[in-house]
Amino acid sequence: MLTKNLFLQGIFPFQGAGMEKPVPIHSELSHYVPDGFINQTLYFRGGNSSPELITVVLLRNGVPMRYFPIGAKSDVHVPLRVVEDIEGGSAVELYLAAPEGVKGSVVIDLGMVEH
Repeated sequence: MLTKNLFLQGIFPFQGAGMEKPVPIHSELSHYVPDGFINQTLYFRGGNSSPELITVVLLRNGVPMRYFPIGAKSDVHVPLRVVEDIEGGSAVELYLAAPEGVKGSVVIDLGMVEH
């Protein structure tokens, strides 16, 4: 079985629309799982330059799958011990929820494997 490592990563500016209103961070932070393949997320690392708590939301086909809160001017590393299969034909995206009007930059590193 061929295995391929995938990474959704980068540093992106944001402006909060409200904690209950997650918005796309950037088009680079999306991945379509090809038919016949399975993806699994292995870890998430994130950093937040803003003075407020933010949350990165991992979506599968538009439905929240995981929430990664990042404290004010802080970072987080989450190794995912419970690994879920993401079937082929699924879209994986990262969104951001932040208090309305809060501005900053978010550092994203989501590691996945495709097989």
